[in-house]
Amino acid sequence: MKLSGLEPVSIGSGSLFVNVGERTNVTGSKAFARMILNGEYEQALAVARQQVENGAQIIDVNMDEAMLDSQAAMVRFLNLMAGEPDIA
Repeated sequence: MKLSGLEPVSIGSGSLFVNVGERTNVTGSKAFARMILNGEYEQALAVARQQVENGAQIIDVNMDEAMLDSQAAMVRFLNLMAGEPDIA
């Protein structure tokens, strides 16, 4: 599997360990859900940034929540992440 942000990441049989950041999940993190529901995207970006700083090679983003326009929230958040070189 080949993924990319600003740099490509290859995951294959030779990959021993891949660190996936999972805090950017509205169903798994009440704090992150609150940030997204309140439109506090800068704070939400800080969550993603902290995961990368702590070693995450991949960020798992989930915006599937009934009280949220999930598609719009996902597009907005991913665009903001892409604009941050230290996250992307």
